[in-house]
Amino acid sequence: MPKFGYFLSCEEHGPKELVRQAKRAEQAGFEALWISDHFHPWLDVQGNSPFVWSVIGALAEATSLPITTAVTCPLVRVHPAIIAQAAATSAALTGGRFQLGVGTGEALNEHIIDSRWPPASERLEMLEEAVELMRELWSGRLVTHRGTHYDLDTARLYTLPDEPPPVYMSGFGEKSVQLAGRIADGYISTGPSAELVEKFRRAGGEGKPVQGGLKVCHAADEAAARKTVHRLWPTQGIKGEASQLLPLPRHFEELAESVTEEEATASTPCGPDPEIHAQAVREYLDAGFTEVYISQIGEEQDAFFDFYAKEVLPRVR
Repeated sequence: MPKFGYFLSCEEHGPKELVRQAKRAEQAGFEALWISDHFHPWLDVQGNSPFVWSVIGALAEATSLPITTAVTCPLVRVHPAIIAQAAATSAALTGGRFQLGVGTGEALNEHIIDSRWPPASERLEMLEEAVELMRELWSGRLVTHRGTHYDLDTARLYTLPDEPPPVYMSGFGEKSVQLAGRIADGYISTGPSAELVEKFRRAGGEGKPVQGGLKVCHAADEAAARKTVHRLWPTQGIKGEASQLLPLPRHFEELAESVTEEEATASTPCGPDPEIHAQAVREYLDAGFTEVYISQIGEEQDAFFDFYAKEVLPRVR
C-alpha cells in the first residue's frame, strides 16, 4: 500500500510552526514526514530557514511519524562525519523512525563555506564517498579515512541507533539516478516521472522505496491560490540548472521576475476541487512511487489538513 506524508517546508515556516504542522499532519491521517534542509530560503519572501536537526529533535517527541530529510547535502557546508552523527542521533531519538535523504545540493546553501561550487560530476563523486564514510561511522568502529574528497582521523560515533538509518538519494539526471540505484536504500524525486523510477529500479533499486514530493495550494478560491503560489514559489517555473548554481535568494528573485503565474503553477494543484488534488497524487502512484509527500503552500495550513483528511486522502487510498 502506498504511504502518504506531509512535506514540512523549512523555507516558509519557523521551527515552532513546523512542529505544530507535524502534529496536525498526524491528526489528519498523514503517515510520515518530509522536511527540507536549507541554510537560505529560495526567496526572501519565504522568510525562514531553521536548523533542521533541532527541528527533527522536536518532531521526534511531538509525533510518532517517520521522518525523512528532503534533502540533506553532506558535501560542503557540513562534513559527512557531522551529518553521520546528526543522523545517528536522530535515528536513536526516534526509535528508528528516521531516514537520511541526501543529494548533491545547491550553491544557495553550500557556498557559504566555500565559494567554489564543484560541477555536478564531482559532486556525485563526493556524495558517493560521503555515503560510504557515513556508513563506516554507523558501524560504531573507530574510523580513519583518507579519501579523494574527505579525510577523517580516528573518529568513532558512540550514540547509535539499533540499526543504521536508511539513506535515500535524490536524483534527476541519468548519472545521479544510476548512483542512487547502486548505493541508496531508496530514491527521492520531486516530479512524477515513471522514466526516472524505472531507471532507478534497473540500476539496483528494485524493491526499494521511492518517495515523491508534491506542492499544492488549497484555498476556497482558485485564483487566490494561484496568486499565493506565484508569490511564494515562482521558482517552480525556473528551468535548467539555475537552481543548483545561483548563490543568493536575490538572484532567484531577479530570475523569478520573468516567471508568469501560469508557469509557476503549471505543476501545482490550486484551489478547492479535491479531484484536482487527488489526480496530482495519483500521477505519482501511477509512475511507481511508493510514498507521496504533499506540502501546502502559504498560510492556510489548518484548512489544508481538514480538506485532505476529509476530501483527498480518502480518494487516493
